[in-house]
Amino acid sequence: MLPPMSTKQIVPVILVVEDEAFIRLSAVCMLEDAGFRMIEAANGDDALELLEVDSDVQLLFTDVTMPGTMDGLGLARRVRERWPHIGIMVASAKQAPRPDEMPPGARFEQKPYGPDTVVRHARELTLV
Repeated sequence: MLPPMSTKQIVPVILVVEDEAFIRLSAVCMLEDAGFRMIEAANGDDALELLEVDSDVQLLFTDVTMPGTMDGLGLARRVRERWPHIGIMVASAKQAPRPDEMPPGARFEQKPYGPDTVVRHARELTLV
């Protein structure tokens, strides 16, 4: 298991977007245990509203399949266009998206994902 981050560092903020409450809670707890500050949303529309008011978000971790006006890939593209400084991780239990469907620099996490891999990628994308 990866060690927690040092408390002397600025704590990166991650926005987890997942419509399945149990999966969202699991992801939030996993990343919170690694020392990140968490914000959560159940769909892309809620996520965009949260991003409008919280400019501290450094990483978007989103599921692909969600209800609402956009799926996770659409959300990832909108976040990259509007907030290019935010790192992006996209997760799905289905086949990985084609490279042209993902924003440049985004990471794909295959469900079920392992905590060590997700935390390592989150740290790489937030430079922690």
